[in-house]
Amino acid sequence: MVRGLEDKIFNAVSYTILALVGLVTVVPLLYVLSVSLTPYAEVLKNGGYVLFPKEITFNAYEKLLSNSAIPRAFQITIFVTVVGTAINLTLTALLAYPLSRKGMPGRRLFLFMVVFTLLFNGGIIPTYLIVKATGLIDTVWALIVPNAIWSFNVLVMKGFFENLPEEIFESARIDGAHEWRILLRIAVPLSIPSIMTIGLFYAVGHWNSFFAAIMYITDRSLFPLQVVVREILMMTQQPLENAEDMVPTVTMQMSAVIFASLPIIAVYPFLQKHFTKGMIIGSIKG
Repeated sequence: MVRGLEDKIFNAVSYTILALVGLVTVVPLLYVLSVSLTPYAEVLKNGGYVLFPKEITFNAYEKLLSNSAIPRAFQITIFVTVVGTAINLTLTALLAYPLSRKGMPGRRLFLFMVVFTLLFNGGIIPTYLIVKATGLIDTVWALIVPNAIWSFNVLVMKGFFENLPEEIFESARIDGAHEWRILLRIAVPLSIPSIMTIGLFYAVGHWNSFFAAIMYITDRSLFPLQVVVREILMMTQQPLENAEDMVPTVTMQMSAVIFASLPIIAVYPFLQKHFTKGMIIGSIKG
């Protein structure tokens, strides 16, 4: 196939834009990683800007992990992410599946209630009072229960279930399968890409949970990782007597950012194929 001049110009412009977008995305992350691994003397020598360190040191990470608050916050964040995501997916599927069945009694009323919560909410203070009244203050469940289900994800998963061929469900009912069996043995297995996609949204939301923690948690021993990282980022730079030996605030800050971001960055490539497939399925109706 012979490409014309217009195609070549289009491809050149497209590749240039993609390269620029890639640089804008990668360079800041590379800078943060490099500064966290570079001795502070070299950072000062280069005016605070290092992309490719000449010498690598893990002093900042060693000092970061020696702080008991970091491992404890890491464990809390993992618990909230794993347990919270499992609860989210369970409740979302249990609500989305019946809403996707057109013969369900009261379907329109329940759909209206779900959509209504997308437009209106009780506000910060009433929500806090509810969380306090239920005894969730200063517990890890305060980071899970108030966000146990997201209305938008319910509607997305409902769309996935509606895209499944109705003939499959009718055949299962003829064979005597009840709705629970249809959901667990047919709807869920066929919707794995969509479930993985929504699960990724839930997991990232829990991992980055910050506002709920500062609202409902006052016990420092229950702070999740993002709150502890925020405290590290708010640290002020202290004067250095020996830049070769000391671990200054700036490298601690960069190592904290990498430490908080690395798990999600490491997991995403394994979920990318499900994420892409799930988004494609969700965009097609039929």
